[in-house]
Amino acid sequence: MVEPSSAKFDAARANEYARQSRIALAGYDACHELTACMLATHLGHDRPARILGVGAGGTAGEIISSAKLGPNWDFVAVDPSEPMLELAQSNIVEAGIQTRVQCMLGNVSDIVAQEPFDAAVMIGVLHHLPGAQMKADILKQVSTRLKPGAPFVIAGNYRTYASQPLLMAAWAERWRLHGASSSEIEAKMAKILQGADPPVSEEAVFSLLSAAGFEAPLRFFSSLFWGAWLAQRV
Repeated sequence: MVEPSSAKFDAARANEYARQSRIALAGYDACHELTACMLATHLGHDRPARILGVGAGGTAGEIISSAKLGPNWDFVAVDPSEPMLELAQSNIVEAGIQTRVQCMLGNVSDIVAQEPFDAAVMIGVLHHLPGAQMKADILKQVSTRLKPGAPFVIAGNYRTYASQPLLMAAWAERWRLHGASSSEIEAKMAKILQGADPPVSEEAVFSLLSAAGFEAPLRFFSSLFWGAWLAQRV
């Protein structure tokens, strides 16, 4: 059974998140940087914009990179895990952009309807939500808070792990490359298999996006099971 994402990301996980994520996702920083670049192609890097960051706890890499590229962009960062949000806040302060970022403990549904956002980013969230309905719900919640035509970057694992044994084996070897023992690798792979519920395919991601009111998804980054796309609010 997949546990709720907020319960998974407790204090212990938050403490190791930055290092573990950069091993688990080859190209972790590149994905965040390219997210900023893709947003800039739509928004214009020198124009004002208000951006929603969903599940933004952790390194806050997508917000920090975007803030560098868009000096007139402001952000609302929402996450249901207090330890992960605190980690993000620490990194945001270290980057010197705290006056441009409102951090909010909670879910997208907690954001009171107001002026719609110019863009949204949701990285590493969808595959942690159990079942199709929860995935559909959060995408719809994001969609209704965006302006028509607004860009939306979504990234995460998008294939069932058991369907790609070669990719799973390569994933294990990446941990070995970074010094993990055979027993540690076995434990990490077991945790991965038990701890997520990714969409079954890229087509499934596109179907979820379409049902939520997004169109024209374009994949701009891929790494083993991971993909990142830019779509637009209809």
